[in-house]
Amino acid sequence: MRELSDQDLRRELENSHRELLNLRFRIATKQVADTSQPRAVRKNIARLHTIMSERQMGAR
Repeated sequence: MRELSDQDLRRELENSHRELLNLRFRIATKQVADTSQPRAVRKNIARLHTIMSERQMGAR
């Protein structure tokens, strides 16, 4: 993930948020067998936020 450009990071973050929303709907309608998926997606979102904030701190 750290090799991605800033634009790619934002795109990946947007996709992860969309995926989390879809998972929430699918869990609510009992269409997901593995209920640990949202947790993994949230961790991925946190990683992306961490990388983006590290880059902002380094740019100052």
